Amino acid sequence: MVNKKFKRWLKKNFRAKGFYITGLLHNFPPYRRWITNQFHKLVYGSYILKQPWTMTEWLGIPVLKCPFDLWIYQELIYEIRPDVLIDCGSHLGGSAFYFASLCELVGKGQVISIDITSQEQSKKHARITYIHGSSIDPNVFSQIESVINQGDVVMVWLDSNHEEEHVLQEIKLYSQFVSKESYLIVEDTNLNGNPVWRGFGSGPAEAVKKFLAQTNDFIVDRECERFYLSFNPGGFLKRIK
Repeated sequence: MVNKKFKRWLKKNFRAKGFYITGLLHNFPPYRRWITNQFHKLVYGSYILKQPWTMTEWLGIPVLKCPFDLWIYQELIYEIRPDVLIDCGSHLGGSAFYFASLCELVGKGQVISIDITSQEQSKKHARITYIHGSSIDPNVFSQIESVINQGDVVMVWLDSNHEEEHVLQEIKLYSQFVSKESYLIVEDTNLNGNPVWRGFGSGPAEAVKKFLAQTNDFIVDRECERFYLSFNPGGFLKRIK
């Protein structure tokens, strides 16, 4: 009888230890990074098959973003309660509609959504203002500047042209609006081999690196990447000054 109990105990604890040891190995930084990168490539590369992230929708409207990032966005909006959310590169308007829906839930916030394509077919919402044009066009920037009041809490998302020079101009322009303890989120910093689309060329990640070398006002908030897979690695910029 004692022997059978001991065998059961040994079997149970061996499995438990094996599970914990495996978990520890998987969380060893180099191994964890390798696993995350492989999964990242699998998820991102699936756009060829039009799945899964290219099929991401919010209440029936295409959003075209990583669901892990969308979850972090709602946490940030709930915590910061911004007065103004600037969405550069709205495309089909899915992200603007997502942000506006969250603003509606928290009872605060207006979305300014910018894109070079016509937004006539984009989802309309009382909390969304669409602006047609380039995010770095002086006239577009002036329109946005005119509706932001002193003391407004502002968050910014950059998801338009992903070439380095364009993104760097966007960062320099729109970082001025970002409130202390709020965020400037540079999307698709995963491009150019970080870890996907190695042949893309210098893009968002390189722009972020240059910007951070020129300022002490922002830091990278890695806590926003705690779900491991993010299309914006190093792109969650928190204003600290």
